[in-house]
Amino acid sequence: MNPVLCLGEAMVLVTPVVGRGIDGESRFGLVPGGAESNVASLLAKMGHATAWLGSLGTDPFGDLVVDALAEDGVNVDYVRRDSRFRTGVYFKDFSTGSTRVFYYRNASAASMMGPSVLDEVALEQWSIVHISGITPALSESCDALVRGVLERTSLRSDLVSFDVNYRPALWPVSEAAPILQGYANRADIVFVGLDEARDLWGVDTADDVRQLLPQPRHVIVKDSDSDAVEFEYDRMFREVALSVDVVEKVGAGDAFAAGWLSGLLSSRPAGQRLQLGHLMAAEVLQNTTDSAQPPSQQQLKALFDDNAPRLSKAQE
Repeated sequence: MNPVLCLGEAMVLVTPVVGRGIDGESRFGLVPGGAESNVASLLAKMGHATAWLGSLGTDPFGDLVVDALAEDGVNVDYVRRDSRFRTGVYFKDFSTGSTRVFYYRNASAASMMGPSVLDEVALEQWSIVHISGITPALSESCDALVRGVLERTSLRSDLVSFDVNYRPALWPVSEAAPILQGYANRADIVFVGLDEARDLWGVDTADDVRQLLPQPRHVIVKDSDSDAVEFEYDRMFREVALSVDVVEKVGAGDAFAAGWLSGLLSSRPAGQRLQLGHLMAAEVLQNTTDSAQPPSQQQLKALFDDNAPRLSKAQE
């Protein structure tokens, strides 16, 4: 099977080692973070051949990202290092019931990426290329890069996966809404939260989202801690989320995408893909980083083999 390529910005996440707000007594850990690199890391941990493509500074933060992804099993041979610009960083600040995230990514090496970065991977054949709606918001050249992936003129891939990942801090909804809808409709696989779909397009239900995005083969709509719905062609599948004690939510969407994509790569049916997405998201929800450990074979057996009544009901 051909490898998976994840393309986008990776940064260094600065997170308090204890889940509390940032203050003068805080002690921090440094780990890589970023929507697409999170997916790459988790897929590699789940046993899939995965590469990450992005641009980093030649600073210690860039070294940390490359070293950590490589340790997780991600192919980092295609990563660009640019001495003219820095690696982005972001901080998590915990408070009761919520997490605030502060980004320091202006003029980062990643924001300078353009379609030419695809030259690094143009000769490969990829099973899936995974991108997100964060990248086109970083700069005009990054927007052109995403268009290049979706146009498939410089990149050979069986499927393109697009996580909408709307970030209000990066661009206003009036600008983002039509662009993200257009890009999503050009992908084969789309992940979107019902809350962000509501903010972007004023929809209320998963069915509304599917009507707005009729072109993709798979549209996965996540409704936070309630459930997730997958539309596969003209069929619909639904799976409830797992109940866990939530430490904080940032990164759970990336983990869900990695779990679902792992299910697809392993030829699992729709219900099991959704369940695997929920399982990976639940792992991230229970810690302060964006990472998670893959399920053991025993967990998978308990989830799938011993849990037949929870398999999805399809509506023709």
